[in-house]
Amino acid sequence: MQAMRRLVVLLGLVMMISPIWAQDVAREDVLFDAQLDTITFGATITSPEREGKFPALVLVTGTGPQNRDCEMAGKPLFRPIAEYLSARGYVVLRMDDRGVGQTTGDYSMATTSDFAHDALEAVNYLKKHPKVDNKRIGLLGHSEGGAAIAIAASQSADVAFLVSLAGLATDGLKSLFVQNENLVANSPMSDVDKKRSNEINRLMFAVAYQYADSDSLENRLEETYAYWKEKDSIYATSVGMEHDRFRFPIWYYVQQATGPWYRYFVRYNAEKVLSQVDVPVLAINGDKDPFVDPVNLAYWKKYTRSANKGMVTTRLLPNVNHLMQACETCNTKEYADLSTIPNSTLQLILDWLDRL
Repeated sequence: MQAMRRLVVLLGLVMMISPIWAQDVAREDVLFDAQLDTITFGATITSPEREGKFPALVLVTGTGPQNRDCEMAGKPLFRPIAEYLSARGYVVLRMDDRGVGQTTGDYSMATTSDFAHDALEAVNYLKKHPKVDNKRIGLLGHSEGGAAIAIAASQSADVAFLVSLAGLATDGLKSLFVQNENLVANSPMSDVDKKRSNEINRLMFAVAYQYADSDSLENRLEETYAYWKEKDSIYATSVGMEHDRFRFPIWYYVQQATGPWYRYFVRYNAEKVLSQVDVPVLAINGDKDPFVDPVNLAYWKKYTRSANKGMVTTRLLPNVNHLMQACETCNTKEYADLSTIPNSTLQLILDWLDRL
């Protein structure tokens, strides 16, 4: 793939002077209707200013309702990716999540599978775009978006390649165990409370998995918590904790776990999905990411058909967090103070795309 080689200087949302490469990028805000749903999507397409047919990417966000720029902690992840790649020869579509911005629908009722279908609706829309080479449309997903793009690629031959940024490639249940144990390990809690937190989390996650398809899930979770709480109170007394402030957010967790997203996610089978992926894959993770453990990189190579053909490339970036930022303390409080995805990572993505 040919790409334009120009230096990109990413500025903030409010710019007194346009970037040098702005003349090379065309931008269009679009609305398009889903063919297999009632959703209308609001999106932005960036493309090279010049005429021609170009490879394209659809960007897919991670967990939580996000706008098309994928803004987290006040920092846009997708806008710099789109502008960097479009200045160098790629068409990029980024869209608002369901119920966000100009996209209709109810995010709270959607699952990872629905987000995969949304990505395929965007692919279908791009196939008709005058600047898109419809044989070279790929997906880039962040975090849970890594699972969504894998589902999409397993279901459609229209997906030509995948780029995963801190993307999930493990089973939903396992990812919940690992993610929460990482967060607990990095928390300021005492060792005693860390032990208690891991114990109740594992119990609740396992019950949520077992009864994910059952109408009795809420009752089972409350029964499990009551059982654990009785035992835990005895334990707390035995270690001399007179003023125990440890609390598990039972009401909040039950509301989350009984919703459609969680029921689907906790049963997500990564191996089953990835075994149907047969396209080139680039997977990038940061080694300071507590939400999607770097072990996920190994599963892109272990489970996909692509790996058997030497079509999977993985990169573990040092001192990089979940938002793909170069970090210092690498805790979540630092997110808002750091720059967005660095040019070195953007260049890594570009170099891989150019070799396809």
